[in-house]
Amino acid sequence: MSQERWHQSQLRVRYEETDQMGVVYHANYLTWFEIGRTELIRDLGYPYRKIEEKGLLLPVTEAELKFKRPARYDDLIGIYTRVSQTGSVRLQFSYEIRRILEGEPEELLVTGTSHHVWVNPSWKPVRIEKEAPDLWQVITNYTDEGG
Repeated sequence: MSQERWHQSQLRVRYEETDQMGVVYHANYLTWFEIGRTELIRDLGYPYRKIEEKGLLLPVTEAELKFKRPARYDDLIGIYTRVSQTGSVRLQFSYEIRRILEGEPEELLVTGTSHHVWVNPSWKPVRIEKEAPDLWQVITNYTDEGG
């Protein structure tokens, strides 16, 4: 991985996440991306509930996934997440899903990004630095420290 700041979450692949071929069904990676960004934001001191209490929402406007290798039932998975772009209205996260193997290098399975826009409860875009300057500061500090 690059020198940029990555947040790590872990999970073990559950049987229900696999398909008939015995591999993780592709849509589950989007759920794992959500886990990664939710936990990153929580670890920065801003769980999504707190963001919503401020009257802010952060819907996904675009997502991209690139599949390298499949994850399988009972694999230990590392979900690596970082804030890759910040702006007044938009936010982008990057992800790497890796298989964690004891005593071996991690194996890259999937990479991806998700793009988001800050909106109010009426779904009108808002400028985060004006609506929640403390949250803006936390995110930009995290991004600045990483790269």
